Amino acid sequence: MNPLRLDWKRTFFTIFAGQAFSLIGSSVVQFSIVWWLTQTTGSAVVLTLASMAGFLPQALVGPFAGAMVDRLNRKQIMILSDLFVAATSLGLAIIFLMGEPPLWVIYLVLGLRSIGTAFHMPSMQASVPLIAPEDQLMRVQGWTQLLSSATVVIGPMLGAFMLVMFSMEHVLLIDIVGAVLASLSLLLVRIPQPERKADEVAKPNMWREMKYGLQELGKSKALVMITVAIGLTTFVYVPVGALFNLMVLSHFSGGAWHAGVVEFSFGIGMLLGSILLGSWGAKQNRVHLMAGGIGVLGLGLVFSGLLPTSGYIAFVAIACLMGVSGPIFGGPFGVMIQTMIDPAALGRVMALINSMMLIATPVGLFVAGPLAEVLGVAMWFVISGSLIVLVAIWMYFVPSVRDLRRTEGLK
Repeated sequence: MNPLRLDWKRTFFTIFAGQAFSLIGSSVVQFSIVWWLTQTTGSAVVLTLASMAGFLPQALVGPFAGAMVDRLNRKQIMILSDLFVAATSLGLAIIFLMGEPPLWVIYLVLGLRSIGTAFHMPSMQASVPLIAPEDQLMRVQGWTQLLSSATVVIGPMLGAFMLVMFSMEHVLLIDIVGAVLASLSLLLVRIPQPERKADEVAKPNMWREMKYGLQELGKSKALVMITVAIGLTTFVYVPVGALFNLMVLSHFSGGAWHAGVVEFSFGIGMLLGSILLGSWGAKQNRVHLMAGGIGVLGLGLVFSGLLPTSGYIAFVAIACLMGVSGPIFGGPFGVMIQTMIDPAALGRVMALINSMMLIATPVGLFVAGPLAEVLGVAMWFVISGSLIVLVAIWMYFVPSVRDLRRTEGLK
């Protein structure tokens, strides 16, 4: 047995602790930048452009980054990515000290941070199965989802507090502290590298390697179908998620405080879902978990849209339930990718999937915005939820996925 696997928890939690500081710091900075833009401009167009700058570079660079992740040392890429993102925060802090920065500088910083994430995310995702035993990957996904969920809850709250107490340039420095701690934690551990094919080592070809990642994913029809199901869910849900505040305002006649409670409830649900995945979910059928989680999300949207205008409290409760569903279907999907894909190609495949999910976001927003205007936000919740429920049913009963459940022994 690989000696690293015997003490895998020490290695994983050393990395986990460092990444916790880095992710929270990045979440604080991301929230602070968006809030500054909101207060300074009050423009929906500016916020939309900022959102595009924050995810489009990652989507475009992702496949190339995945090929680099599989070719180079993943630990070094994570360290360099963390420090690169921190450097952008330091540069922006210096600019703020000199005065109010122009908008293009903010867009540039968000874009550069997105590129850093494009390299860091697949490096981390591809390293996990090289550290943890296969039978522990679902539990690890629960812990990882827990960290992501906690970041969603803690980051904005801490960011709001720090903006009250400190100036923007001081808030940006927290990202540097988090990146340094994350890098130090990585220096304390060893992450093994997967074996690469001889022709890839001797004759490097970036385009061929990216194509190989797509071919590796395509080897399993079931995995392709599951990826399509997750992609469709993302395509339909993300635009609806952006309409939560509008649902509170237009349907329930609530204010900013009411919208904040809904967001907090959703974040708490994500925390609960992550804990549930790491304990109970680790022993369950992965296909059942994914189909069930997607179905719960869809039903939550349907019931939310059917609520009367006096049903705000019920909407808060349903938002929590929808938050629970995210880790329940997202975690098993990540484990399937990690266990069914060759470790030497895992960085390319994870980056490719991340890019596809990110590209689905603006397309979904472009489709959903006009339709929600015409049909009404509540009705769009019902329609979107119904579509997601159909995706869950389709995924569960598609023949190749059913065969996968049998052959993998996931009964």
